[in-house]
Amino acid sequence: MPPEQRPPLPVPGFTWLGRNIGIKDDRPDFGVVFSARPAAAAAVFTRNNFPGAPVVVGREHVADGRLQAIVVNSKNANVATGTGGLEHARRVCARLGEALGIAPELVLPSSTGVIGVPLPVEKLVAACAGVPAGLAGDAAAIEAFARAIMTTDTHPKWHSARVGPATLTGVAKGAGMIEPNMATMLAYFVTDAELAAPELRAMLRRAVERSFNRISIDTDTSTSDTVVVLANGLAGPVAPADFEAALTAAALHLAKAIARDGEGATKLIEVHVHGADTPAAALAIAKAVVNSPLVKTAIYGADPNWGRFIMAIGKVFDHPVPLEAVEIRFGRGEPPLAISVERQAPELLARISAYLKGDDVRLAIRVGSGPCAETVWGCDLTEGYVRENAYYTT
Repeated sequence: MPPEQRPPLPVPGFTWLGRNIGIKDDRPDFGVVFSARPAAAAAVFTRNNFPGAPVVVGREHVADGRLQAIVVNSKNANVATGTGGLEHARRVCARLGEALGIAPELVLPSSTGVIGVPLPVEKLVAACAGVPAGLAGDAAAIEAFARAIMTTDTHPKWHSARVGPATLTGVAKGAGMIEPNMATMLAYFVTDAELAAPELRAMLRRAVERSFNRISIDTDTSTSDTVVVLANGLAGPVAPADFEAALTAAALHLAKAIARDGEGATKLIEVHVHGADTPAAALAIAKAVVNSPLVKTAIYGADPNWGRFIMAIGKVFDHPVPLEAVEIRFGRGEPPLAISVERQAPELLARISAYLKGDDVRLAIRVGSGPCAETVWGCDLTEGYVRENAYYTT
């Protein structure tokens, strides 16, 4: 467990399960979240043109704003599996619903793992029968669920907060095939706050836009991305603004944890672009920098080759900026480690190289005098990423 990660807070009315059912190996690969009563629900899914079967079914089941359970398997994505994949996803929901005594439509399925391989549905169906006896509401059960949904993650990810009388806990996974556009990433939030589904849906979309949609590991938008929030109302009403602030903070915490845990990554990179004329320009430039393989490898090697950053800014063809207006500031120190056309010297480059050797790298890039700014997060590109993905299915 990362030293900064505190134990997750149990949420009244929610129970969890995580275990191994033998999908691929002996690691945990099957997880369930269950609410004691139907909950208001909202979800955001991948925009990939080839969504997985669980995404298709999940969209159907959450459409009326009510869910009571989530079932997740890792090691197999149930993507590109045709009508059989859809039948498998629905069959798992039906069997879990039967075991829990709820309608299949109150179950949201998720799968993550290898694409294009039929789901071992019999193993999932058999596992559903034992779910009621295995559910628990304590922190250990939440951690077991968090481990069961992992694929190439190096550690489980969760975050909890108090909102008035209510508790909010979120669990996420993701380490590769990450550039969400609502990436492989899954995130589940549960709360005992009382909130209406339409209100919850609007809050979730805003929170996702400021968090998961601002991270990138490798520019690839997964076929399985899912973010869900369930509110069972047991704690009563909370201030909507306070809940949205907590949800956004939790989503941002988990998004940054995903970026930090990128496959093979050694550094978290934050890119803040300011002085842009429009939000679209600021975001496009920030994404161009954080996604550039040359920038990512330069940061990995602590190479102060500022020409790579200039290249990345300049390749945003739809939003050109004058070179003379660009300043790149490394870190938050004073005096700043700032480099520009007018400001570059060997001793400055040496100080930048020393800064880039740290685990957290922050770039503040000024591109003009406009009013708009955006911040995105990513990670460096290392030999570890190549090793992980070159032999992913072997």
